[in-house]
Amino acid sequence: MKTILLTGATGFLGSHLLEALLKEGYSVVILKRSSSNTWRIQHLLDQVKTYDVDCVPLEVAFRDQRIDTVIHTACQYGRNGEPIHKIVESNLMFGLKLLDAATFFNTDTFFNTDTFFNTDMFFNTDMLLQKYLNAYTLSKKQFVEWLHLQSEKIQVVNLKLEHIYGPKDDKTKFVPWVIDQLERQVEEVKLTMGEQERDFVYIDDVISAYLLTLKKTMQMERFTEFDVGTGMLTSVRNFVEEIKRAHETLYGKSNTLLHFGALPYSAGEMMTINVDNKLLTDLGWAFNISIQAGITKIISLKLQSDL
Repeated sequence: MKTILLTGATGFLGSHLLEALLKEGYSVVILKRSSSNTWRIQHLLDQVKTYDVDCVPLEVAFRDQRIDTVIHTACQYGRNGEPIHKIVESNLMFGLKLLDAATFFNTDTFFNTDTFFNTDMFFNTDMLLQKYLNAYTLSKKQFVEWLHLQSEKIQVVNLKLEHIYGPKDDKTKFVPWVIDQLERQVEEVKLTMGEQERDFVYIDDVISAYLLTLKKTMQMERFTEFDVGTGMLTSVRNFVEEIKRAHETLYGKSNTLLHFGALPYSAGEMMTINVDNKLLTDLGWAFNISIQAGITKIISLKLQSDL
């Protein structure tokens, strides 16, 4: 079975992906920092080989074993006020170092995690935060351009993820934040009108896309890009109202007011998006978890963990 080098394994997406890769029988090597919080993957650490990239050069991981595939999920959003150069170092320079090493050591395939991103998916509408999020978007776009250039030397699979949600997500993200507001029974949750249309895709369906494309790289070009989403758009308002309905089903009637229209739209707000998942569905992928089922699953798991 192939050996996978995985970055971002301690994060939301990476932790779910790590668990799935191990269940599939892959040998997994992870890159992290010595200061990384490993709470999501603590139960898996004895099954993987770990390198702290702030202590040893990342090339060591390639020298120690044959790496067949790199799956790069690590990124820096800048949500905590990190300076722009830190965002660029994480999203562009670290990615380039990883790409250089993979190319030098003749790794077969480089999977990159690209994202659809918009500031309305965060509850904080502060303009300074939006500045950092723009830095995130630009740095990710630049890295994809480098991947195009290097695809002559290494096969590249670029997965453009729509809005992922699921258990173990960062509490500052939109869905966990809304659930937290309901749990704390705040008087009101201030939101925009919520007319923006987004493609919400459950984490398990995203992981299945990684596993499928990983197994079918032989059928792909030197650079292949997939939109990973359900292909169906839902308004932010309907999604939030579904969260409240599911929460009330499990916890009882809530007096929290969802105050749509309390916040203005961000400057340049994208009111809808174009998702074309045909290339992925032609490969054999399909989503299995509806929004209703996904939200109920998150809240049910949260309820169980609180017991």
